[in-house]
Amino acid sequence: MGALTKGRYLSTAGLLLLVYCTVSVICKGATGDAQPDAPPSVQGTLPHFIQEPEDAYIVKSNPIKLRCRAAPALQIFFKCNGEWVHQNEHFSQEYKDLNTGLKVREVMINVSRQQVEDFHGPEDYWCLCVAWSHLGTSKSRKATVRIAYLRKNFEQDPQGKEVPINGMIVLHCRPPEGVPVAEVEWLKNEELLSSQADDNIDTRADHNLIINEARLSDSGNYTCLASNIVAKRRSATATVIVFVNGGWSLWTEWSACNVPCGRGVQKRSRTCTNPAPLNGGAFCEGMSVQKITCNALCPIDGGWDEWTVWTVCSSQCERQRSRECNSPAPRHRGRMCEGNSEATENCTDGLCTQNRKLLHDVKPQSMDGSNDVALYSGLGAGIIAVAILVVAVMLYRKNHSEYGVDVIDSSALAGGFQSFNFKTTRQGNPLLLNSSMQPDLTVGRTYSTPLCFQDGADKELFDPLPDIKVKVQSSFMVSLGVAERAEFHAKAPAETFPRDLSRDYCSTTDGRKKGLLTLNGPFSASKELLRTTGVFGHPGGRLVVPNTGVGLLVPHGAVAENMSWEMYMVINQGETSVQTLEGCEILLGPEVTYGPPGLDLFCPVAMTIAHCAEVDAENWNIQLKRKTQDSKWEDVMAVEEESTSCYCLMDSTSCHLLLDQPGSYALVGEPLTQAAVKRLKLAVFGSMEAGSMSYSLRVYCVDDTPHAFQGVVAAEKSRGGQLLEEPKMLPFLANTFSLQVSIQDVPQFLWSIKPFTTCQEFSFPQVWCSNQQPLHCAFSLERYSPATAQLSCKISVRQVKGHEQILQVYTAVAETEKESVPFFMQTDCTITSQTGPKAFKIPLSIRQRICATFDTANAKGKDWQLLAQKLHLDRNLGYFAKQQSPSAVILSLWEARHQDTADLDSLASALEEIGKIHSKSSPKDQDEPESDFNHIQAGSLCGTGKLTNQKTEDSAAPEYTG
Repeated sequence: MGALTKGRYLSTAGLLLLVYCTVSVICKGATGDAQPDAPPSVQGTLPHFIQEPEDAYIVKSNPIKLRCRAAPALQIFFKCNGEWVHQNEHFSQEYKDLNTGLKVREVMINVSRQQVEDFHGPEDYWCLCVAWSHLGTSKSRKATVRIAYLRKNFEQDPQGKEVPINGMIVLHCRPPEGVPVAEVEWLKNEELLSSQADDNIDTRADHNLIINEARLSDSGNYTCLASNIVAKRRSATATVIVFVNGGWSLWTEWSACNVPCGRGVQKRSRTCTNPAPLNGGAFCEGMSVQKITCNALCPIDGGWDEWTVWTVCSSQCERQRSRECNSPAPRHRGRMCEGNSEATENCTDGLCTQNRKLLHDVKPQSMDGSNDVALYSGLGAGIIAVAILVVAVMLYRKNHSEYGVDVIDSSALAGGFQSFNFKTTRQGNPLLLNSSMQPDLTVGRTYSTPLCFQDGADKELFDPLPDIKVKVQSSFMVSLGVAERAEFHAKAPAETFPRDLSRDYCSTTDGRKKGLLTLNGPFSASKELLRTTGVFGHPGGRLVVPNTGVGLLVPHGAVAENMSWEMYMVINQGETSVQTLEGCEILLGPEVTYGPPGLDLFCPVAMTIAHCAEVDAENWNIQLKRKTQDSKWEDVMAVEEESTSCYCLMDSTSCHLLLDQPGSYALVGEPLTQAAVKRLKLAVFGSMEAGSMSYSLRVYCVDDTPHAFQGVVAAEKSRGGQLLEEPKMLPFLANTFSLQVSIQDVPQFLWSIKPFTTCQEFSFPQVWCSNQQPLHCAFSLERYSPATAQLSCKISVRQVKGHEQILQVYTAVAETEKESVPFFMQTDCTITSQTGPKAFKIPLSIRQRICATFDTANAKGKDWQLLAQKLHLDRNLGYFAKQQSPSAVILSLWEARHQDTADLDSLASALEEIGKIHSKSSPKDQDEPESDFNHIQAGSLCGTGKLTNQKTEDSAAPEYTG
């Protein structure tokens, strides 16, 4: 049996050899007959590869194609991982190269993701081509096939830094693991950075960002962006703050001695402006004012010598005598002697020999008349001279009394501030770029809810001045009010929209009447009231509704001594309405009520209400409205008008009201042009439906106020929602166009979504007249497999012919993974009221000294106006003028406006500038109030509780005082 098998094998081999030889001869003969004139290189050349297979990456589940081209070639086959690819998997074609005349054969195969995943070997999946010709075979290069991917998490995120100006900034970034290796780019404030456009920036060093010399313009939010053919990944944002430490300017020249006679003081000053501290840089160390003692020589008035003897009678019948002002001579600005230095009289008793003739008294009547004319002319000239002198003196005194006599030495007013080193702390929300002084470098904004009191651990913020840590975090401003109870009725501006456009503003889907404005809070079906209360006495205090941007300030002295009031503040979330005059008004912030109704205070309170309008007088008509006793709404004032009964100051995100009547108030706005903008806050929440394969995405569009957005957060917490992306702001134009919300880039092979639901739309009236009510739409996605644990997609929110925002969603969808609301949505603010000195930043003693100085009678009613100007509160000055103490109202307004910043050094700088202006205007009056200012400075320093002996030490220094 074995022999038989062996014989069969030999016979088969011989037969195959014979067939091979026969076929070779026939092929060679056929070739020779067909191409007798072919070049000899065709028959004598091995296959040459024109195109070899290249390395490839499989993206998601898409197969890749590998190609080979060779000439001359009878056949080409692929070999992958050492095994021949089946002939049926080859796609081949053949054509003739017109240049060489050779037949070119091209072969292609597909490689799927499954093939690569099923291969388990010591190296990557590879393929090569083998081409046959008459003379033999040739092999191509190996081409590797790999599955492309990009991990989600960065191996190293860039970290925020605070660097001095001209220092080096190095931000490290290690991108996520990926195939192919991810390329790295850098974004600054969402704009791409390029080292080619800026030689100071280097992005080539191992994915790191290097800024050789930091500039102020380099402050911003930096993001590392990694991408390959699969996806893009964003790192955590790193906030870079370039700060400038303050430097002293040159000393001014020494002032003149402040006394005209005897021992006095000379001063010189400098300012922390070379450079001024910026972005949390340290304030200058040392004193801003120096003093030295001086001795002014007292003036000595001149005195006359004795008269000389009369001279001999002259030919003109006259004799003279003289005297000199030398007993003593005037010195040191002393006055000259009064009277004439020479005297002349007739020496012949009326008779005189002239031209050798005896003369008698001729024409006595004519001479008497001449003497009378001379007498009356002299008297008239004297009266005119005296009148001119009186007028000149009065004008001089008026001009040099412009600022009174109490604002002379700015160092005295700023004594409690400027003798210490203020190093601004650089802590807090890293997404905010702030500075202790201007300019404002804010580049990002989140809901940090500025109207929030700190706990007892932050007690140092309320300590006296020398211990204050200056920190700017937001522009929370609260104003103080008026003692007058006058009412002001503002006339509504004329409507500037076409009639049909106005109807678009007011035609809501629920069929509300034109001219009716519904004031609703989030989820208005609930009648729940947000309420806070506190008991306030003579020291005053603050009330805050947490996380709503609403606050109330009760100034010191508003409540009478030995009395107290239980005050409350309520955000109304029930349904009410405002009857408008014309046009269409919308609610810009929550409706707020404070009381009790019978509240009787000596000065107004300050209420702060957050709003959602981009304030522009050309595009908006914004009105303050108040509810009457019969539950109707009436106009109080327009924010751009001036009134003596109410004060309204608009910041970019808050409105500050000075009110003296308890009640309900609302801020409403009417668009004047299509360029009017209302800010919307956009957020996307998600949750897995229990016991199903569905995942719900909910997109909210709500007015950009803390109160409205916190309502959304509370509702989502109750339903187990998870915030999937940091909320973003969308400017919504008054152009009558709708708002579209669409979902994009959903992985089709992992998730399904119902047809015709990928894009949803809100009409313009729904969005524009939402009045603090949230609008939301939902997208329901269903996963194909329970193994799908990740969801990535984009949510596009855009206004037709307006702005657009993209919300990027990357989240795990497992039911067990529940995350709390991120830090920028949460707050530890539980203290709703503060009373007494801890509610204010300026120590009471310093406040009283400043008010006494600026409100004093000899200040001519001018100094408080200059104070308002320097503190940038110089609008509607007529309101302050009616107050019993304008300076107290201005200081309370400034302090409330800077409640979170505690920027006391800017107040000191303003007072210093006022002192400089006054010293230039009335240098001769500086000696008069010097002792008063020493008193103010000593009292201010005593208010700090540390330097009570400063005045004594100054007076004891014989040569130098600071």
